[in-house]
Amino acid sequence: MPQTFDFFYDLGSPYSYLASTQLAGIEQRTGANARLLPITLGGLRKATGHQVPPPQQLKYMSEDTARWAHQYGVPMQIPRAFPISTIQALRACIAADRRERGAEAMHALFGAYWADGEDISDGSVIERALARAGLDGKGLVAATHLQEIKDALRKNTDLALARGVFGVPTLFVGERSFWGNDRLHFAEAELRRQI
Repeated sequence: MPQTFDFFYDLGSPYSYLASTQLAGIEQRTGANARLLPITLGGLRKATGHQVPPPQQLKYMSEDTARWAHQYGVPMQIPRAFPISTIQALRACIAADRRERGAEAMHALFGAYWADGEDISDGSVIERALARAGLDGKGLVAATHLQEIKDALRKNTDLALARGVFGVPTLFVGERSFWGNDRLHFAEAELRRQI
């Protein structure tokens, strides 16, 4: 049985947020742990030639994410500041992961943005959200300026591209990929098959 499965995400993706709320359940039911891999969706789009979604798709996404949030029983809103640069917040997640607190940072920042509507492109907002989660917000925000943290985010994005990721969230069970919040059940079934 696989001990881990990979979860590629960007904090600016509403579907990544929704999928992140389901990871603990998948872990509990399968015994496998999520390996969290923050990437830059903008970097992915640039490399693959995908454009920002048109207004019609954004309208649909707003309605669709509200349906998923209701189904999952989680808070959700499209923040006033959308889309935003999530690079610093993603780097904070990488810095937290190096302290074995990556999941807490990811959930804190997803919640700050998608549940509370806070602008996580602002370093002070990142710091406060992490501190509310019991993390060293100031230290983690300071770490976002370290070259090794910047490089790690770039390497995660390069890894995603090398593995054929074209959008987020994408989960990998071994080398099988599952793209989208609506494919979580397929990923979980694959984990169960490999037990």
